[in-house]
Amino acid sequence: MSRIPLTKEGEILIKEKLSNLKFVERPEISQAIAEARAHGDLKENAEYHAAKELQGIIEAKINDMENALANAQVIDVTKIPETGRVIFGSTVKVYDLNEDKDIVYKIVGNLESDPDKGEISIETPIAKGLLGKHVDDEVLIKTPSGGINLEILEVKHI
Repeated sequence: MSRIPLTKEGEILIKEKLSNLKFVERPEISQAIAEARAHGDLKENAEYHAAKELQGIIEAKINDMENALANAQVIDVTKIPETGRVIFGSTVKVYDLNEDKDIVYKIVGNLESDPDKGEISIETPIAKGLLGKHVDDEVLIKTPSGGINLEILEVKHI
């Protein structure tokens, strides 16, 4: 299996989520199953079946997160010297020439991406288009919704 890139912050976030699943949500669902089982006939017990289904979902999430952490390549971008070049973990300030506005992206791993916070996956067309480019480069990125013209204003390792 190939290594999964994660920022240091992403590793911490996933460990926190995993801890919550294991030590908060898993015991809660076990309790819900026990309560539903106490109601009697399990064949027609909707609460029991819903709780068992939720238990399966939680166990799958736990398994996925544990596997991801086991195969993670954690990259602490703050330890890499800044050269003005966009790399994994960089925070990139760009000027969108189409929309006439500044945008800030942080290039992160799939498991930690949150587009609403400007944290984009390394697998997205925008991240792929920015990787390896330098400050003052203009980049035309093809996305499913059309082309985006970006000028790289700043690259930071924060």
